[in-house]
Amino acid sequence: MGIQIFGTLKCQETRKAQRYFKDRGIPFQFINLAEKGISRGELSSVKSVVKIENLIDKDSKEYKRLNLKYLTHNVEDELLIHPLLCRTPIVRDGRKATVGYKPEVWKEWI
Repeated sequence: MGIQIFGTLKCQETRKAQRYFKDRGIPFQFINLAEKGISRGELSSVKSVVKIENLIDKDSKEYKRLNLKYLTHNVEDELLIHPLLCRTPIVRDGRKATVGYKPEVWKEWI
């Protein structure tokens, strides 16, 4: 399958993750969450490794805009409907996944 990086073009951590793999000559697929969300299958694969609560960025503008702090909501459904709620970058390699900039983990993958 190869490496997938989910993030946004504006996210500094996502750009650092892209640079990490690019500098090592490792091909990856970038999925821009501002244009295309994460699929249910991809989210299921990631949440099998990372707790779903760690995937939602409660400090994001999107979280504040949607007023989710004050509403009862299903985290998985919200992430599928509003992909900009995701904490980025989400880096996935098959059944392995990380959230945030984690070069120490990625080093073990390659």
